[in-house]
Amino acid sequence: MSVINFIKDLWRGLHFVLSIQFWRMALLWTLSVLFSHFQLLKDSLFSHKIVYPRCSFSTYPNTPVCVITGATSGLGFSTACKISKEGFLIVIVGRSEKLLSEADLSSVESIIKFESSLRQWLLDSNLHCSVQILINNAGLLATSPRVTAEGYDQMIGTNYVGAFVLTKLLLPLLENSPVSSKVVNVTSFTHRAVTNMQVDEGTVSGKKFLSTNHYPYAQVYEYSKLCLLLFSFELHRQLTQMGKSHQIFVNVADPGIVQTNIMREVPACLSWLAYFVLKRLRLLQSPDCGKDSIVDAAFAPPGTSGAYFFGGKGRTINSSALSRNTKLAHELWETTCNMLSVTPFGNERNSF
Repeated sequence: MSVINFIKDLWRGLHFVLSIQFWRMALLWTLSVLFSHFQLLKDSLFSHKIVYPRCSFSTYPNTPVCVITGATSGLGFSTACKISKEGFLIVIVGRSEKLLSEADLSSVESIIKFESSLRQWLLDSNLHCSVQILINNAGLLATSPRVTAEGYDQMIGTNYVGAFVLTKLLLPLLENSPVSSKVVNVTSFTHRAVTNMQVDEGTVSGKKFLSTNHYPYAQVYEYSKLCLLLFSFELHRQLTQMGKSHQIFVNVADPGIVQTNIMREVPACLSWLAYFVLKRLRLLQSPDCGKDSIVDAAFAPPGTSGAYFFGGKGRTINSSALSRNTKLAHELWETTCNMLSVTPFGNERNSF
């Protein structure tokens, strides 16, 4: 039986290799991560960019709370373990029934239920009704099209829309923190592969990708990570304009290439080969090493906001020029709000 499964996997792998999306991943994603590492090298030799030290929450009078998505395994789990060692109470958002409230990050209604459960739990536990750190780490690489309850593409729903909804819902709890709070959105170097972008509702929801003959999974993944970046920078700008930038800091973390189960839908023979090559190129990290940029962003000094953490050791680099397009970011924000206005999230929750 195992031989039959092996042959089936090889056959599926052959079809995979013959697709444009595979070569997009193999070539453009490799070039993208190499460019990020080149930036690190260039900055260390010539520009002497600021290296941000990690700061503790030791002055916080209560037990600090960190909400993290996608932390039941891999990168998120390693991050949660590290932050818990700093004295934080960790609230994991995911699909496990053992968690505070089982939540599907691609479902708007499920996220709303989680937010209500979180508020009730804080009250029942006699904790301060606030959150100190929110880490949007949940990510999905789907090789076939799937639809959320709202009709969105599931990969975009999980990687971007879910983070947008959860962050907006938890902003009051973040603002209520007696000390400055942090939002950390975990993105990817793959966003660099996107050179042009439309932010109409069909694209932002992913519906236009669902109607194609061949699902462009690599492009959808890149697009979802770029959306998360644009949202992060726009949130930072809006908080600054509202005079709340001293209270809530928004940063982005790019862990690089980490060996997790995100490649579980790629044929096993190809994922093994990819990890083998990346390891030889010294680009592959374990979750324990990959978490460093996320922890750096979460514990960056107060006042650090709108930064793109990459490479660990408190280092930052520049994201793509497209991700820093303020007009595009604002249009994406508006389109997302309009799109969500017909969901349980509603117009009222959409307001800042």
